[in-house]
Amino acid sequence: MKTNEKYSKEHLLYVNNRRKNKFFIIAMRFLVLAAFISLWEILSAVGAIDSFLMSSPSRIIKTVKNLVVTGNLWMHVGTTLYETVVGFLIATALGTAIAVAFWWSENLRKIFEPYVIVLNSLPKIALGPIIIVWFGSGTKSIVFMTVIITLIVTIITMQNAFLSCGKGKIMLMKSMGANKFQILSKLILPHSFPSFISCLKINVGMAWIGSIMGEYLTSKQGIGYLIVYGGQVFKLDLVMASTVILCVLAGGMYALVALLEKKTTRKRER
Repeated sequence: MKTNEKYSKEHLLYVNNRRKNKFFIIAMRFLVLAAFISLWEILSAVGAIDSFLMSSPSRIIKTVKNLVVTGNLWMHVGTTLYETVVGFLIATALGTAIAVAFWWSENLRKIFEPYVIVLNSLPKIALGPIIIVWFGSGTKSIVFMTVIITLIVTIITMQNAFLSCGKGKIMLMKSMGANKFQILSKLILPHSFPSFISCLKINVGMAWIGSIMGEYLTSKQGIGYLIVYGGQVFKLDLVMASTVILCVLAGGMYALVALLEKKTTRKRER
C-alpha cells in the first residue's frame, strides 16, 4: 500500500492547504521586506528623505563592505556576540536554578521575592557606574550588565511556571510515595518546559539589550561601540549599518532557539 493511501483525501487536502499557507506567509514576509528596502532606496535617491540623516540601503551595504575589507566587522561582531551569548547562558542557568530553589523552599521564596521584584523594577542603567567600578572597563562589566538584565526575568518566568503546576498532580505523586526531588524531576520540570522555551525566546532579546547597553557605557569595540562612535562623529551610515547587523544577529539567535523548540517538541510528542 502506498503512503498516500493511508490517509483520507480530506486529510491530504488539509495538509496541502497548510503547506500552501505556510509558503504564502514566508513569501509575503520577504515581499514586505523587499518593498520596504526598495521604497527606502527610491525615496533616498529622489531626495524625498535626507540620505545623510536616514541613510539608504545602498549606503548601508557600502558601509558594511568597508567594515569587511578593513577587517573590523568580525572583530566587533565577535566581541558583541561573545558578550551576549555568555551573559545569556549564565543568566538562564542561574535564573532557572534560583527559581528551582524558590520552588523547593517556600520560606526562601517569601523572603527574597520582594527583593526580586524591586530589582526587576530598578533601571539597570543606573547601576552602570557601580558595575564599571566593580569589574573595570571592559568585557566583564558588559557581561555582568547582560546577566543582571536577563537574570530577573528568568527567575520570575520560571518561578511562575513552577508554581502553575496543578496542586492535585503534586498531591497525587505524594500519595504514591514520591519525594520532593522526584516531584521536581518527573512533574514540575516537564510541566514547565514550554515556559522554559518561552523564557529562552525572551532572554534572547534581553541579552542583546544588556550587551548593547553595556557597550554604550564602557567599550572599545563591539556593535554598541560602533553605534555610539557613529553617532558622535555623525557617521549615520555606520549607525544604521550597525543596527542592521544587530538585527541580523538577534534574528539568527532567535531562530536557533525556535529550532531547538521545534526539535524538542517533536521528541516529546513521540
